[in-house]
Amino acid sequence: MQICFIGLGVMGGAMARNLATAGYNVVGYDPDPNVGKDVDRKSSAVDAARDADIIITMLPHGGVVASVVDEILTVCKAGSLFVDTSSAEPWLTRETAQRLADKGVSMVDAPVSGASWGAESATLVFMVGGSDADVARARPLLDVMGKATHHVGPLGAGHAMKTINNIITAMTVIGTTEAMLIGKAYGLDPSAMADVLNVSTGQSFWTTERLHQDVLNRKFEDGFKLSLMHKDVEIATRLGRELGLDLPFLEAGRAMWEDADEKLGPGAPVTAFVRYVEEKTGLRLDDSDDGS
Repeated sequence: MQICFIGLGVMGGAMARNLATAGYNVVGYDPDPNVGKDVDRKSSAVDAARDADIIITMLPHGGVVASVVDEILTVCKAGSLFVDTSSAEPWLTRETAQRLADKGVSMVDAPVSGASWGAESATLVFMVGGSDADVARARPLLDVMGKATHHVGPLGAGHAMKTINNIITAMTVIGTTEAMLIGKAYGLDPSAMADVLNVSTGQSFWTTERLHQDVLNRKFEDGFKLSLMHKDVEIATRLGRELGLDLPFLEAGRAMWEDADEKLGPGAPVTAFVRYVEEKTGLRLDDSDDGS
């Protein structure tokens, strides 16, 4: 079985490496020559996809996935399987799947949760959309790259579930940051607040994995970009609008993530959202007494 992996960045490089380590024949491509160096790289996406039985993508959004499909479609062989592990727009996923189907290529969407360390340790969680047969075909590979695979529905359902997961995280970030700044203004120690939250009902991925590790120590080095979280928030709000739902809390949060993305600029880590809120309040979420 020949596997093509397109997108060898922070997540994809580790995922491709885990497949190769498990004994699969993996070739890859990424436009950035500085990533995925430990994978058998090809000079183009077309060269990587040629003769592949399974093509896996880990790319920034559904528009990029669609562009890659347009590029490789002429060399995709009938009967092959396309597995998109990106966080993408469900409506674009369905459009891309139709173009692939016209060439006899099946598709599943299998976005992930687990961050860069999950990709490295092969402990990702996959949220998968597609037919039973296609998901069964992809599952052995997903099992190598992750610890759990959840088949949540037909094609597009995986990407819908991913944006639901991320919008919950995004709104939790807003609420946790603003609430902790209330505590800071009152005189509470942020590290002590984080410790309490982590053993209380306010616990979340943000409190257990990001506060001490990247916010309170002022590192702000998270590998997940704020712009990508903003993208996922936009996907969720569009889905809500298209379904005719009145979601004022989500809409308010969307506006904050959009503003933060514009103000902090390209490359800002997701944890830098705290700095955006700090600027509004004039307080810093650290353990200094004056909050400045």
